[in-house]
Amino acid sequence: MAMYLFLALPIILIFLLTKRKSLVAKLRHPPGPPGLPFIGNLLQYDSSNLHLSLTKLSKKYGPLMYMKIVGKPVIVISSARVAKEAVKHNDLAFSSRPSTTCGVKLSYNNRDIATSPYSEYWREMRKLVILHLFTLKQVNSFRPVREEEVSRMVKEILQKANSGQLVNINRVAVSLSSSIICRIALGKRYDDKRSERRSFNKLLEQLQASSVEFFVADCVPSLGWIDKLSGKVSRLEKVFKDMDSFYQELIDEHLSPNRPQSMNGDILDLLIGLREGRSSSVKIDWDNIKGLLMNIFVAGTDTSAVAITWAMTALVKKPNILKNVQEEIRSLIGKKGRVDEDDIDKLPYLKAVVKESLRLHPPTPLALPRLTTKPCSIDGYEIEPDTIVFVNVWAIGRDPDYWENPYEFLPERFLNSSIDFKGQDFGFLTFGSGRRQCPGMSLGIKEVEVALANLLYMFDWELPHGMSEEDIDTDSLPGLTTQKKNALYLLPKSYL
Repeated sequence: MAMYLFLALPIILIFLLTKRKSLVAKLRHPPGPPGLPFIGNLLQYDSSNLHLSLTKLSKKYGPLMYMKIVGKPVIVISSARVAKEAVKHNDLAFSSRPSTTCGVKLSYNNRDIATSPYSEYWREMRKLVILHLFTLKQVNSFRPVREEEVSRMVKEILQKANSGQLVNINRVAVSLSSSIICRIALGKRYDDKRSERRSFNKLLEQLQASSVEFFVADCVPSLGWIDKLSGKVSRLEKVFKDMDSFYQELIDEHLSPNRPQSMNGDILDLLIGLREGRSSSVKIDWDNIKGLLMNIFVAGTDTSAVAITWAMTALVKKPNILKNVQEEIRSLIGKKGRVDEDDIDKLPYLKAVVKESLRLHPPTPLALPRLTTKPCSIDGYEIEPDTIVFVNVWAIGRDPDYWENPYEFLPERFLNSSIDFKGQDFGFLTFGSGRRQCPGMSLGIKEVEVALANLLYMFDWELPHGMSEEDIDTDSLPGLTTQKKNALYLLPKSYL
């Protein structure tokens, strides 16, 4: 018997090895760059312009790419085809969020909806936000604010036009966007006092900077002391305390019996009403409200400003397209003196310009990372649970298998086309798709469209003396949003 077992041993070993190779083949990871022991692909994780570095790697390793960051499995999706398979056919498996040191702290232990993991709590909170804050009726109720702030912006530019001064488009867009979001969310402006304005802008800059910090503890909790030694933890604590004091000051103002009427019906007022149970059975506390305010500031200020800036950049680089969209607007509006929101749906070429700019220059080039909740199969590869997922919106908007001439700014591609950014066309995921789609999409789009329409209607735009279209760069700063690195300066000439 022993002799028979000895003779059979090689056959058993060959069978087991073959079986193991078969299992490995069935559970193989997507292709990806080789990593180093322990740190994996950390050195290839260039957080300064992550969407660009991941796009470059994906061109070599494919539209579904596998990496490891200090032991954490990561996949990167860079094509419309793979995105559809993941966020449509496997939306539930891709519906959670990874827990990060920064996200947990700034969201009051995931009391928001942007960073909160998928759960019953998240579903109820998202439903509350959609039904009470971002309904079409509610978004339309803020129309006077948008139109008043756009009118204020036009008057300020007109003063510069009359004196022959250049206009910093980046600054104009940021000022407009932050003023609108402050009035919609908080019922007040921060332009009236320069010291308040500077303080508010500084808070937002600190919040944005903290939200992209890499913490070693997120990968290896036992090495969290490195984050403390580097000063990241203390910086995060300071930002949190500053923002918490800011939120509390706003809440106290809204609770005051002597508050201004402008605060009636703003987003914070609605949230306080929900907390007091006036219009919802869902109970929320002050930390919920502060976490949601954080989402509104991060998602609502930079994104619209960035979209306006890149649209103007793309247009001045293409004078013929700029001329066409201005002719469309001016032939409709005539000498009325402004473009109202009711006019926007009668301007298909303007809407196509906005779409094309969002395709080429998505304000958030990498969607907030997702986390898989269960095993699933994507593009023939097995994806394990607790895998971090990056959907590279920037690369998908340039997918040559989905878009013709993907690197060209061609608004005409959207004329007589049903392709939209509402989450059903997976080559155009500016606002995401599925359960994690941005709930404030309609609010942001209305602001961008009416602001851009009035900039193009009211002014002819010229480059500074000595510059040509080729001199305008498209470099961006690191961060959650693709802010233009070098400000776009243009000379306005009043049309009317």
